[in-house]
Amino acid sequence: MVPVLNLNTRRNIMFKRLAVVTAATMLLSINTIVSAADEPKAPALKKADRIVFLGDSITAGATKPQGFITLIKHSIETAHKDLGIETIGAGVSGNKVPNLQARLQKDVLDKKPTIVFIYIGINDVWHWKKNKDGVMGGGTTKENFESGLKDIIGKINAAGARVILCTATVIGEKNDGSNERDKMLDEYCDISRKVAAETKSHMVDLRKAFIDYLKANNKENKPKGVLTGDSVHLNAQGNKLVAEEMLKALDVKFVEPPPPAAKK
Repeated sequence: MVPVLNLNTRRNIMFKRLAVVTAATMLLSINTIVSAADEPKAPALKKADRIVFLGDSITAGATKPQGFITLIKHSIETAHKDLGIETIGAGVSGNKVPNLQARLQKDVLDKKPTIVFIYIGINDVWHWKKNKDGVMGGGTTKENFESGLKDIIGKINAAGARVILCTATVIGEKNDGSNERDKMLDEYCDISRKVAAETKSHMVDLRKAFIDYLKANNKENKPKGVLTGDSVHLNAQGNKLVAEEMLKALDVKFVEPPPPAAKK
C-alpha cells in the first residue's frame, strides 16, 4: 500500500527538488563562464594593424580577386575605413610547417605584423607517399608538425604579434569520412587544436567549418566541386567560407564585395 503524504511533506519534497535543480543550473552557468574566460579573446583591430597570412598554395592564391585575403581586406575596409589596416599574403606553393619555419623571419617577422594567421597542414599530410620500397616519406612527422608550430608561434609572439592558428581544410570533399587522407588529416588538425590551446593562440577551426558545410551541402558526396576545384584548392565558395571564419576571429562581419565590372 502506497503511503499518502500530507500537504507539508509534499511541499518540503518540492522545495528540495527545486533547490537541487537551481544549484545544478547555477553550477552549469559558472562552468560555462569559466570555460569562456579560459578561451583566448579575438584580437581587437586597431589603427595601422598589419595582418600577415602565412601558409601554402591555398594562401598564395588568396590574394586573387575572389581569394579569401581579398575578401577579408574588403570587409575590414568596409567596417573600419579609418584604421588603415594592411593585409599581407605570405603563402608559398607546396609549403609545409618546416618551410614556414625557414622563411618566417623574411616573410613574416620582417614585415612587422601585429596579427598573423597561420593556415597550414594540407601538404604536411598530402605529401606522405610510399616509395618503391614501401617506405612513407615526403610529409611532416607529427612530432615535427607540433614542435614546428610551437616554434613559429613562439617567435611571432616574441616579436609582439598575436597568432590566429587555423586547422587545415580538406583533401577530398566526401562528407562521410571516406576520403583517403581523412583520418591522418584529422589527427594533424587535432595537433593544431592542441598547440593553439597550449600556446593560448586564437583558433579558427576551418576543418570543422568545412566538414559541417559539406555535410549540409554535399548531398551527392562528391569528391570535389563544392568548396574546392580539385579536392584541395579553394573555389569561390571555399574562399568565402574561409574569409567568413577568419573574420569572426577579428570580430568583423563579412561583407560581400561588389561584382567585377563588366569588360567593355
